[in-house]
Amino acid sequence: MSEYAPSWEALAGQVADMSRRLSELEARLGSDTRGPGPDETPADAYWALPQLRERLQEVARGGVLFAGSVVGLDGELVEWERSDATDSVLSSDWSEAADALGALGHPVRLRLIQALAGGRTAVAELIELEGLGTTGQIYHHLRQLVSAGWLETAGRGRYQIPPTRLVPLLIMVTAARR
Repeated sequence: MSEYAPSWEALAGQVADMSRRLSELEARLGSDTRGPGPDETPADAYWALPQLRERLQEVARGGVLFAGSVVGLDGELVEWERSDATDSVLSSDWSEAADALGALGHPVRLRLIQALAGGRTAVAELIELEGLGTTGQIYHHLRQLVSAGWLETAGRGRYQIPPTRLVPLLIMVTAARR
């Protein structure tokens, strides 16, 4: 063995340490869509649900809560929360959501929003991405996203996700993923 090569024991220790650190990160950042594990109670697995249950004790059919705390592209903290009782959601006019949901229902528009969320703000930068179509098609998609409230203009040929829409957008994408 070379004098520069680590020993098997040292490598095994490094792998064990990395495995432990990865498990800790996964536990902190892991998906909150999981259910309780075999040795967990729902109270151990979830942290937001107990508070939601307490808040909705008097509501027969329960409710929903969406919240997020993210750092926007400008470095500012964006926080958003919305909760509603199930009966209120079920009795509302769902057709009012059609434009906002429809605007997200096209792969090119989703790629545009993803690129904008990733830091590209100029149409010139968006045009460089493959598979989005012509400049005219890109502007067409951007107009639909602006009209639905998912984007706003930030100057000539520049677009951004409004801070008040960033968390709801991430929630929509997260909820739609399998």
